[in-house]
Amino acid sequence: MERVIELEIGGMTCASCASRIEKKLNRLDGVTATVNYATEKAHATVPAALTAQDLIAVVAKTGYTAAEPTPSQAEPATSDEKRDPLRDRLLISVALSIPVVVLAMVPAWQFDYWQWLSLVLAAPVVVYGGWPFHRAAFVNLRHGAATMDTLVSIGTLAAFGWSLWALFLGDAGLPGMTHPFSLTARDGDAIYLEAAAGVTTFLWRPAPSAAPGTPCAHCSSSARSRSPCCGAAPSTRSPRPACGWATSSWYAQGRRSPPTAWWSTASRRSTRAC
Repeated sequence: MERVIELEIGGMTCASCASRIEKKLNRLDGVTATVNYATEKAHATVPAALTAQDLIAVVAKTGYTAAEPTPSQAEPATSDEKRDPLRDRLLISVALSIPVVVLAMVPAWQFDYWQWLSLVLAAPVVVYGGWPFHRAAFVNLRHGAATMDTLVSIGTLAAFGWSLWALFLGDAGLPGMTHPFSLTARDGDAIYLEAAAGVTTFLWRPAPSAAPGTPCAHCSSSARSRSPCCGAAPSTRSPRPACGWATSSWYAQGRRSPPTAWWSTASRRSTRAC
């Protein structure tokens, strides 16, 4: 006899994470599972012999966390509870990245030792702002996988690492160094702090705004209280809703999964039909 198990998934950073968890769960005998990145939930139809702990163990081996949903009572949120640490991280990164990019792009504003100010501003963005990318890349590396987080982490760390070498061991740290526009690489005095900070901030994506299982405005106003964008059952097939992050490239199996970036290979990868 089959039954349905719902799990809350943690640690996902992009649509490919949901796809990887889904594939791992579907490899179990008799299991049909779908993972929704936007609602951070997994729905699985399993045989009676399997329990929720079996599914949680599979998710944990994949590098993510899972738990059975716990009933929660609606309470008025205070101002502290409404604060989103991820949004704070994004705002800090934006505030620090803007002067770094402006200094690098406007040679007339490059005063003496401007490059060291750029280093002071860019370092927190690459380390603190980019920590979710680096952590996700490390977790995926441990499991022999690579996602867009891996690309972002390697790219920003490479740009930041080269800039450190140029500043401390090259000529980029000398007073009076300018950073004019150039189509060719320069020897020893080129720094790419604006690339490291700018890419980290530009590719930042906020966490799903709605709590897991909370219908969006479109779904609340429609007759379907569980349309695909809010975690419908795998068998549900309905037109694409005009809400949230719904994208044509990843709108499959009732998922509303935002890609890491518009050029993400993972976001263009097709999935099997419902």
